[in-house]
Amino acid sequence: MNKKSWISIMMLIVSVSTFAGGILTNTNQHVAFLRMLARGASIDIDGVYYNPAGLSFLPADGFYLSLNGQSAYQTRVIDATFPLFPEEGHHRHYKGTASAPFIPSIQAAYKKGNWVISGSFAVGGGGGKASFDSGLPMFDSKVMAGLAGNSKLQQLAQMTNAGVVSDLYSISSAMEGRQFIYGAQLGFSYKVNDWLSVFAGGRMNYFTGGYEGYLTASLKDAYKAYVEDPTLYGLELDCDQTGWGLTPILGADLKFGKWNIGLKYEFMTSLNIENKTHKNSDPDGALAAYRNGVNTPNDIPALLTAAVGYEILPTLRASAEYHHFYDKQAGMANDKQKALTGGTNEYLFGVEWDVLSRVSISGGYQRTDYGLADGFQSDTSFSCDSYSLGFGAGIKLSPKLKLNVAYFWTNYSDYTKSMDTGYNGLPLGGTDVYSRTNKVFGLGVDYKF
Repeated sequence: MNKKSWISIMMLIVSVSTFAGGILTNTNQHVAFLRMLARGASIDIDGVYYNPAGLSFLPADGFYLSLNGQSAYQTRVIDATFPLFPEEGHHRHYKGTASAPFIPSIQAAYKKGNWVISGSFAVGGGGGKASFDSGLPMFDSKVMAGLAGNSKLQQLAQMTNAGVVSDLYSISSAMEGRQFIYGAQLGFSYKVNDWLSVFAGGRMNYFTGGYEGYLTASLKDAYKAYVEDPTLYGLELDCDQTGWGLTPILGADLKFGKWNIGLKYEFMTSLNIENKTHKNSDPDGALAAYRNGVNTPNDIPALLTAAVGYEILPTLRASAEYHHFYDKQAGMANDKQKALTGGTNEYLFGVEWDVLSRVSISGGYQRTDYGLADGFQSDTSFSCDSYSLGFGAGIKLSPKLKLNVAYFWTNYSDYTKSMDTGYNGLPLGGTDVYSRTNKVFGLGVDYKF
């Protein structure tokens, strides 16, 4: 098989996001989001991320601090059908897991009169490690399609009465990737008058990731005696990646009695990731994209958020929110963003009720619709439209200390992609059905000094 015929065969787990939000953006950066979701009109310490302009309306001067930890677990499943798979129905089931046992975030703000300086540290994208212990269908099908047209293997299959070429060999493969985008944010809020506050700031993003994988196709023991080298095909990769970019952020908050409106715009972040490659078995062919020193675009899309909050009763609050991620304008590997039909749209709703003087319970809903297309989806990086539900409680342990606890999960819609793995004139089509699961638990504390 010609290695140079598949230039991008080992694009290993380029998207490892385990959180809510857009394709490359995590929006759950505080436990209050997990338990209510629609936090874009918040006037609390979590507003450092969700509504930074609203910090000017905090009830008292002083220093505010929030410490949060989240634990996320996600599965990714690909049900693949390909004519050369020997299993019944030519069907194989691939399952990957992505885990983030502990994801920390810190928000802080200091208010003095009409001014607030605020900052945060959180995982703004990615946030875990994804592993496919049995490889991926795109790798297996490419190898099998290439070997099916190998004349020497065809002759060996006839000579040994093995049947078809795929009966001669076995494939062993495993893929693992990790991805984190750490974000450190700093900005200033200013209350212009009794109903208007504005914000300007920025976030420094640092990307770190790592990809390891191998694929080996070898003749089965019964046929090794017929050849000098039983290894028919092999690839191996060990590559780290790093990069950084700056996100300018603007915001405004409008407060009218029981109504509050929060607006925020995060500009697109130009971000290139550079390879530091430790092992690459085919740097001039199949793994050319992972040569040492190669840069790949990984821009974080611009984000617009708009939220409305309303105090129904002194003990009951509700909010609605809209997010739009400008995905098509953000550069991605191989320009795959051009295949999208549009940007990501999210619709969020939340309610919070003070059931006791010191206990509040809340719940929320989020709908996420991506502009997905077959040209964007791949085994190594796929998204699925979804809806998420979250609930939890806020408990005032003292007048200055509040505990937040929440559980959040996401239900994904399956996405079916038609595959064309033709090779040397062989019309070898198939389908991949992508699905995911996601569960997050969060615990955090807010403190007013």
